[in-house]
Amino acid sequence: MSSAPRAVARTALDAARGSLIGFAEIVPGISGGTVALIVGVYDTLIDGAGHLARGVARTVTDGLRGRGLAAARAHFRSVHWAAVLPIGIGMLAAILIGAALIAPLLEEHPTETRAVFFGLIIASLIVPIRMIGTRWKAYEYLIAAAGAAAAFVLTDLPRAADQDPTFFVILISAAVAVCALVLPGVSGSYLLLTVGMYAPTLAAVNDRDFAYLGTFILGAILGLGVFVSGLQWLLAKKRRITLIVITGLMAGSLRALWPWQEDDGSVLPAESNWPLMIGLAVIGAVVILALIALERMLVARRLMSDDVVSDPTPDAEPEHDSRARREAL
Repeated sequence: MSSAPRAVARTALDAARGSLIGFAEIVPGISGGTVALIVGVYDTLIDGAGHLARGVARTVTDGLRGRGLAAARAHFRSVHWAAVLPIGIGMLAAILIGAALIAPLLEEHPTETRAVFFGLIIASLIVPIRMIGTRWKAYEYLIAAAGAAAAFVLTDLPRAADQDPTFFVILISAAVAVCALVLPGVSGSYLLLTVGMYAPTLAAVNDRDFAYLGTFILGAILGLGVFVSGLQWLLAKKRRITLIVITGLMAGSLRALWPWQEDDGSVLPAESNWPLMIGLAVIGAVVILALIALERMLVARRLMSDDVVSDPTPDAEPEHDSRARREAL
């Protein structure tokens, strides 16, 4: 395949990856970060968001101090735009479509839908475990167990009644939810559900309430700016422990996807339809294993963008400005 068709194919496939992440964000209990891990773009997105946040911060602070924009440009150049843009477009399109399609499915067939996603998460645990590699030490199992317990408690929080939110409630909810978006095992949609903001946000997407959505996006940007830089540093400097915690969070999040639940989210024992639910969970697991295999094949054939290793240091720093290089670190 020549370079131009190959580039088009890579862009289309990256957009498809983004759409899977976007669909996941609609479902309470499923983390977009988990799906980003599955489709092999987690580090790329964290790295891009981190450099973008640092670039914006440098533009403001260095601009006010008269230091020039060399450091900011170094961070902006470090964003892998060829992958990040199509992934972002795919996510946005999927959220708009998924809000109209997935929400009714969850309402009409909640038990069956949760069963499929339960199998999906179990199979996806293989991704961070493989990324960790080598044999685990005893204390690392304890760290993973602590992460699982934290996710279990978080998904066991009682759900609040739907709100008529104010500007600041929307802003804060978005900031918290977007932090969950980039952390595998923690569902931003589920957090919105626990504070009574899920239904209003879904309605705003379906009704194209741009005032609400603009406020939500502003809150999301603020949340990312604070949270993602820390996560980017952890992935670069404490990668193994960070992936172990992520594995625990993903395992603990299975509580939110237990098929049999009350309307308020409390867990029920398995019912007589358990063989069907096991079958649906197996289908979900098979789909994920197939996606992982497909992603690896396409990356090997250079038809899909490979993941990067997230690092807060800019990839290309300006050679003429040593001071800007030092401060960009």
